[in-house]
Amino acid sequence: MIILMSDTSCDLPSSIVDEYNIQLIPYYVSFNKNDYFKELFEISIDEFYTKLRSEKIFPKTSLPSINDYYTKFEPNIKNGDSIICVCLSSHFSGSYSAAKNARELILETYPDAQIEIIDSLNATGGQGLLVTEIGRMIKAGLEFKKIIKIAYKIRPTARIFFYVDTLDYLENGGRIGKAAALLGTMLNVKPIIYLENGLLFPISKTRGTKKAVAKVISVLQDFTKDDPQSYAYVIGDAHNREASIQMAQAYNEVMPVPFNKHFFTIGVTIGVNTGPDTCGVAVIKKYENFIRNDN
Repeated sequence: MIILMSDTSCDLPSSIVDEYNIQLIPYYVSFNKNDYFKELFEISIDEFYTKLRSEKIFPKTSLPSINDYYTKFEPNIKNGDSIICVCLSSHFSGSYSAAKNARELILETYPDAQIEIIDSLNATGGQGLLVTEIGRMIKAGLEFKKIIKIAYKIRPTARIFFYVDTLDYLENGGRIGKAAALLGTMLNVKPIIYLENGLLFPISKTRGTKKAVAKVISVLQDFTKDDPQSYAYVIGDAHNREASIQMAQAYNEVMPVPFNKHFFTIGVTIGVNTGPDTCGVAVIKKYENFIRNDN
């Protein structure tokens, strides 16, 4: 059996986690730099954002430890299963490195173990889509090596296009990179950013949510214009479902692929860097586009 795992930065809804039997390894979050709570397991997303909104603080996250991964890996390997584990972009976190180190420890005891650690080069919805496509391949009965080969072909096709309500959290977390060019002081400015291969890049900045949504959808259209049917799409928000509904309405007005899937919520791991009210669209090529030409 192939076991699919991911750190919790994939932000997948519970329905997808259950459908593909995904085992999650949690990040930790602290509001005082002393007490840390496991994302999803010890603090809910609602609790996190409620605290973020009410106290106007900048919490810190801590990555899963080598032992966190080891204790997840070992029972499955002991049971004779193979593992595919997808991690948050190595540009953002050491989660990928921790998982690789845990794999090396496993191999000392179980030298024949099949464990593939995949650096998603993405986050939140983009990472979640990669995990979902792998889950779909497992469910379709593809063998381990073929899944891995196609997963690495899918990975560079993932993008996230999003706006943030404020750049304060990205700036405070040191994640802003080239997006710093969007810093401004105009009232109600919404920076538009995209995530590609683990790095953030600025697109533009707009005044007001309506224009921000229109810009995100416009950039999405341009990116997928050659073959929009070949992509999987998800829409998500940072604790503002009205924003996702507005994005979905704008999406359905112009995109040829109807959006009818569940929304996702940007979780703790990414939420500490985006803050509340962020909203965006993530896309990735479906695995079927690669399977026919895979050799």
